[in-house]
Amino acid sequence: MSEGNTNYDDVKQYRLDPDREQELVNSAGECVFCWANKAGHPIGVITAYVPVKGKIWMTATRERVRVKAIARDGRSSVVMSSKGTAMGGGKTVTYKGHTVVHDDRETKLWMYNLLAHGMAASKDDGNAFTSGLNPDLFVKFLDTPERVVLEFTSEMSIPFDGDKMAKGTAAAYAEFAKQG
Repeated sequence: MSEGNTNYDDVKQYRLDPDREQELVNSAGECVFCWANKAGHPIGVITAYVPVKGKIWMTATRERVRVKAIARDGRSSVVMSSKGTAMGGGKTVTYKGHTVVHDDRETKLWMYNLLAHGMAASKDDGNAFTSGLNPDLFVKFLDTPERVVLEFTSEMSIPFDGDKMAKGTAAAYAEFAKQG
């Protein structure tokens, strides 16, 4: 590529539009939840979530290291991908923010119900666990003394649309390929 061409390494020009970002948040169902351990090393797990009014809600048992880490330092991030959704692949969003641990019964039952009904309403994807899931029974299954709810609030987002990048770089890539 010549100096006059667009810098295709700068992916800021391929931002996911806000309506598509919201579609991704509402449809992904799973995210990578990240935090820092005591030594400051980042670590993450894939977990189910429920989006409500701009927040991401998750659950875990109290003994999980993520719960202990968040109680110590709420700084965290959430990463979502469109892979496996009706949107197709190539769209992602990363959020930087803070997480709060909730242990009150009202919040826990509210979130368990949202999660259970969302999982039961999702299409049958061959998952033996969610296929035929009884939401009321699942709420009872989740409702243990050791379980807590995590509330993530975003402070910054990094949305990316791979379809925009593919379209925007196709001509440049073809030219590059000709040069061999």
